[in-house]
Amino acid sequence: MKFSEMPYQRPDLNEIKQKYARITKQFPECKSADEQYRLILEHEKLSSDFQTMNTIAYIRNSINTTDPFYETEMAFFDANNPVVQESIQNFYRAAAQSRFKSELEKKTGKIFFTNIDLALKSFSPAVIDLMKRENALVTEYEKLLASAKMDFDGKTLNLSEIQKYTISSDRSVRKGAWEKSAGFFLANSKRLDKIYDELVKNRTEQAKKLGYQNYVQLGYDRLGRNCYGPEEVKAYRRQIVRDLVPMISKIKERQAKRLGLPDIKFYDDSCLFPDGNPAPKGNRQELVKQAQKMYHEMNPLTGEFFDFMVKNELFDLDSKKGKAGGGYCTDLPAYKAPFIFANFNGTAGDVEVLTHEAGHAFASYVSRDMKIRETSCPTMDGAETHSMSMELFSRPWDRLFFADEAEKFHQYQLEAALDFIPYGCLVDDFQTTMYENPELTPAERKQTWLKLEKTYRPWINFDNLPFFCEGGGYQRQHHIYSFPLYYIDYCLAQTTALEFWSASEKDWKDAFSRYLTFVKAGGTKTYVDLVKLAGLELPFHDGCIRNLCGEIDRYLCR
Repeated sequence: MKFSEMPYQRPDLNEIKQKYARITKQFPECKSADEQYRLILEHEKLSSDFQTMNTIAYIRNSINTTDPFYETEMAFFDANNPVVQESIQNFYRAAAQSRFKSELEKKTGKIFFTNIDLALKSFSPAVIDLMKRENALVTEYEKLLASAKMDFDGKTLNLSEIQKYTISSDRSVRKGAWEKSAGFFLANSKRLDKIYDELVKNRTEQAKKLGYQNYVQLGYDRLGRNCYGPEEVKAYRRQIVRDLVPMISKIKERQAKRLGLPDIKFYDDSCLFPDGNPAPKGNRQELVKQAQKMYHEMNPLTGEFFDFMVKNELFDLDSKKGKAGGGYCTDLPAYKAPFIFANFNGTAGDVEVLTHEAGHAFASYVSRDMKIRETSCPTMDGAETHSMSMELFSRPWDRLFFADEAEKFHQYQLEAALDFIPYGCLVDDFQTTMYENPELTPAERKQTWLKLEKTYRPWINFDNLPFFCEGGGYQRQHHIYSFPLYYIDYCLAQTTALEFWSASEKDWKDAFSRYLTFVKAGGTKTYVDLVKLAGLELPFHDGCIRNLCGEIDRYLCR
């Protein structure tokens, strides 16, 4: 079914709660594992139907944040998601106490119960009101960013549209674009300070009510991290500072030389070539057509998947007024369909976001017939490996998108991938520090961001650029507000994806076969086990980053 034809109806909360109450009461009364499994499948359908309506409302609100109907519907879900979560948790509690657990595990997989234990630990009715307020604050933040209107180059631009000017080959243009962007954030800085301050304190209060020392471990548990914790992530970040940051500093010296500059200023950082970064050839329709050709040639399953996406119009890719920023892929479980949302702006990012989100969508398509949603998708480190690896597996077809700039894009892509990892670690270190020190003032938060900038991106010179030179840069990273402690998943995934790239340079077909094995496992294994299943090295292991740096540097310097 086409997305535009999917009906929306606000869920009946009373009916949902009544049905959950019934299956929760029946569960311990069951005489066999088969009876309990049937109730688990009933829970799956209830959850799937509710989530589908939530997702339809979310997508349509993202496409037009000024639509009053879906704005109202999102307010409904912000307020009532925690209420439904309470019913789900009650069912989980009954399932976790099953006297037939060992038999059920043969049907659901062991990780189903592992994840239930984490879910139970990280929720209580005592935090429902706090969660409602947290959801409302996140929605307010996203809407505030979507409201941006900046006059530049004779146009009125939003935050997505101005990005192409921030990487212009004309230094004065990109500096001006960053100044204009800074102006929007400065004008809204106090409100952004207040929203984040309340979010940190709200999440900290949730953690305390649930018996955690602070929000950090609660955040990990809510993300379902079932095979590592904050200490492993700290070890990973130390590797990045020790092994990757010095390498990128040298890459930045080469970039400055290419650009004919003595050093890299903040507004130069993302402009890699003097004649401008590679740009895709063609509009949105042409890029989708080329992507369809690529996926047919890549593998029969990827071709089948992309045809499904095109046939059912499961994209919204053009940037437009009132549309939320960024890009994402989400699922419509009742229709067994993913959906890709993006903001094309004529830069290389159009191809990057299309292939990235297609990686998510492909994994969703592959797992669409798994009966247990809790094990159909891995934790986000694994899910982001799906997407970031797809970006790199697409390299043999980059000429379809970039024509004679394909090789230029290859260099750009690897340098940008490496450049991202320290930034992602900066975001993670900052968030961890904020939740370990929730009483910091807005000014102290900005000073912390600046200090971490020097650790993870010592080549950056802000050149007195307003807002950014004062440490406000974290306020434009919407994950910090909307998806706490998520960002390190991108870093781990980028590392794993680069390992897939390294393998593909030696034998593309073998590497892609291992990737398919990784994807087809869905969430039936932990991230650690998925990485091992694909024959890759864990990013946490000391030496993983050093070895990868050596391979990539040799490629870039060839």
